[in-house]
Amino acid sequence: MSSSNIKLTEDWAVVFLGFLIILLAVWGLSIPIPMYEWNDGAALVSLFTATNGVSVFFQFLFAYVIVIIGAFITGKPVKSQFLGFPLVFLLTLGSLILSGNSFLNELGLETVIFSLLIGLLIGNLFRLPRWFRDSLNAELLVKIGLVLLGTRVIFSDILKAGSLGLVQSLIVVLSVWYFAFWLCRKLKVDDELTMMISSAVSICGVSAAIATSGAIKGDSKKLSYVVSMVLITAIPMMIAMPYLAKVFGLSQEVTGAWLGGSIDTTGAVVASGSLVGERALEISTIVKFSQNVLLGIAALAISIYWTYRGAPKGEQVEKPSLAIIWERFPKFVLGFIGASLLFSFVLDAATVTQVKGGVKEIQGVWFALAFTSIGLETNFKELLDHNSIKPFWAFLIAQSFNILITLAVAWWLFG
Repeated sequence: MSSSNIKLTEDWAVVFLGFLIILLAVWGLSIPIPMYEWNDGAALVSLFTATNGVSVFFQFLFAYVIVIIGAFITGKPVKSQFLGFPLVFLLTLGSLILSGNSFLNELGLETVIFSLLIGLLIGNLFRLPRWFRDSLNAELLVKIGLVLLGTRVIFSDILKAGSLGLVQSLIVVLSVWYFAFWLCRKLKVDDELTMMISSAVSICGVSAAIATSGAIKGDSKKLSYVVSMVLITAIPMMIAMPYLAKVFGLSQEVTGAWLGGSIDTTGAVVASGSLVGERALEISTIVKFSQNVLLGIAALAISIYWTYRGAPKGEQVEKPSLAIIWERFPKFVLGFIGASLLFSFVLDAATVTQVKGGVKEIQGVWFALAFTSIGLETNFKELLDHNSIKPFWAFLIAQSFNILITLAVAWWLFG
């Protein structure tokens, strides 16, 4: 069973689904918020009462319907989502309960960390059936959560931090891209991998690698290699950098700018920012969005370069045009900004106060679901099963350079 002729790209679908959730909340739909907090055995048992169980069920049902609609409007098999999503939610429920422990919460261990770890354990210890793997859609879940995050960021903050974020992005992207490009050339990495690694480490990880591969008509196996490197490095960075920031005594603003500019995947930026605090989460997301905005421009520049340098083996490369910028531009950013505009200028203060708590709760669940899916999708054996080690060393060195220069620029602009 699949969708009808109605079909949207994933980015437009998340904008639609994100605003559907927001508008339902504004129009009065109230999803009961389950209790997950506990500090001892008795409190843990109390989570499994009928009343709390009903709240969990309605939370699941709401997410279930949204995911099914998402499969329908993007043209993906509805049946796989129908069968697979309940299992993802069940695993995520475990992470919500674990993170509700007061001791673990005081250590700063958020739900997304447990979601990721549970997903990684299940995904790497057991052979998942194909139908279940096909049902996983982490990118869709992350991007819906990011659209919902826009309701928590007022537009004046976007203008204030976004201008600084754009300045930081321009400095970091240009310097890191050229360093990675020079390094790959020194290590004699082939041209396609050089372009994809340089873009992935400097702009926004997986999305940049995919955009660059599309612009140069890159080999899919090489793209998979680069995506693997992004995932391998993003996970430890996501966990370690917030704690390093605390050790160094960095402010939430500096930390957010550092995380947003250094960590390659948008979802990992969200997870790491949430470990530090709400302000760090906002700044890190805005900085990452500033880099995302540059993605279309970078794809155009790379396409022009690749076209005029001559494609390898006489291959024909798509001619550069303004359409490429629009095609590569991450549309979910428009959803984030639109949600912020709605809550900043359109809705009255009473309505914002009434609905923002429920939307924030849904957003938290969405990110938890996304990172359960990311963990389930990540198989370390497959990621590490590649022939050449030189591109991996190039990526690691370039990423280290990225971390250091981004910290310096973040300190200068946000300190």
